[in-house]
Amino acid sequence: MQVIFIHHSCFLVEVDDLVLIFDYFGGDRVNGFHFTGKIPDYAPDTKIYMFASHKHQDHFDMDILRWSEKYTNVHYILSKDIRISPHFLQKHGIDPGVRKKVTFVSANNHYEVDDLKIQTLLSTDAGVAFYVNVRGVSIFHAGDLNDWKMEHVGELINGKQERTFRHEIRKLADKPVNFAFVPMDPRLGPYQTLGIDFVLKNTDAEFVFPMHMWQDYSAIREYKKHITNLGMADRIIEIERENQVFPFGEL
Repeated sequence: MQVIFIHHSCFLVEVDDLVLIFDYFGGDRVNGFHFTGKIPDYAPDTKIYMFASHKHQDHFDMDILRWSEKYTNVHYILSKDIRISPHFLQKHGIDPGVRKKVTFVSANNHYEVDDLKIQTLLSTDAGVAFYVNVRGVSIFHAGDLNDWKMEHVGELINGKQERTFRHEIRKLADKPVNFAFVPMDPRLGPYQTLGIDFVLKNTDAEFVFPMHMWQDYSAIREYKKHITNLGMADRIIEIERENQVFPFGEL
């Protein structure tokens, strides 16, 4: 079993012979950034599950739908705000038949896709967050579910964001979480760690990976230094670069 940090909010998790990929997009999709993360090559019959939490360009790339031409067992779990009508697909040269390989999801629901049991949470930005159980492994990918506190928007909006975020995260309080992928966005300045701090304190997440960091990972080590609970600090995984591989044995 291993986790690969591809880039930004994209993580790949290998569980036995299954591959789960969350929020992948091509490296030059976002203006002003060049992301270098690459998905490894797999055998054409590998079971691959592509998740997209919402339609924003730093979380979804319509080119992933072309993977169905290469991988016979790829399946997509996409937030319902992602629109891929047959006309849209034809316009972009994508086989409309790919829709048969898509499960569209909405917030606060449960789904089963092959061996995967999926629970969706409501995002504080757009789309959903994912809680996935597969073959004894539990994964939480927050998408853009975060405590997006910003000084310029006012207390009314900030208060609503905080309440919604905490309400959603508390749904995980009594659930096992082996891997948690949680935003730690440097654009939030002094509020960068509010969300991930709440996740650490209110879930039993075993390994917590910061994400949505716009290629600036410098705050992770400093954040760990300021956590007085050493056991809690040890749960934070230090990301240093794109395409970083984290091997794990049996959990």
